[in-house]
Amino acid sequence: MTGLPALLGGLPQTHRDQLLAIARDRSFPGGERLFDEGGAADRFWLIRSGEVALDLYVPGRPPPVVETVGPGQLLGWSWLFPPYRWHLGAQALAPVDAWEFPADQVRALCTADPELGYRLTLRCAEVIAERLQATRIRLLDLYAPRTAAS
Repeated sequence: MTGLPALLGGLPQTHRDQLLAIARDRSFPGGERLFDEGGAADRFWLIRSGEVALDLYVPGRPPPVVETVGPGQLLGWSWLFPPYRWHLGAQALAPVDAWEFPADQVRALCTADPELGYRLTLRCAEVIAERLQATRIRLLDLYAPRTAAS
């Protein structure tokens, strides 16, 4: 992947530097479970390569995939809002390389630098809005009434 993930690319260099200073490189093999719905959301990732499936717990059934995230995308936003619990589960579809950010340290940076907090929250809100819109479109595809062909 060339360039910065969109989440970082929209931030001033000083804010990118602050965040990258606390990030660590992480790799996950294909098939590894990164987190489960309801678990503690204590970190997030910016995907550099690979893909991760986001899934939903459905009792008695395999978890359906509701979204796939890949290079340049944010994985995890539940760390931003109390009670800091994952709303979905995540599993690597293929080997994944990412930057991992400890949520408590990022929240501390945001508290110490309100401009960073505001800008990062706005960037995360954009991601959330895009994913909600994509989910809405998928639901319309699934449940919209079908018209009979003439």
